[in-house]
Amino acid sequence: MNKGELIRFAEEQLTEKKKLPVFRAGDTITVKYKITEGNKERIQDFQGIVLQMSGKGSYKTFTVRKISNNIGVERIFPISSPFLDDVIVNKRGVVRRARIFYLRKLRGKKARIKERRR
Repeated sequence: MNKGELIRFAEEQLTEKKKLPVFRAGDTITVKYKITEGNKERIQDFQGIVLQMSGKGSYKTFTVRKISNNIGVERIFPISSPFLDDVIVNKRGVVRRARIFYLRKLRGKKARIKERRR
């Protein structure tokens, strides 16, 4: 075993495995994450469209974009974060790309994504 394999093995053993649903770019999801304010802890929802998934293993992240008061807000969530509580898939979207950054330039009806039928 070389150094890289040892590090990867240690990461797999130490990181907490979470059961998250399968989602990809174009899907509308609700991310429930924990926020600590002082000594109180609460769960806040962040609902938006997945722009991209990047990384692999314990370093995997996904970017979610939502429109709040006519301003686009993007947030990057690490999958192995202890603050990530749950992910709910609201709609599955039809997109042809893995990274849909073109959505940043679109407004209104042009920014809609078709729903994937099962």
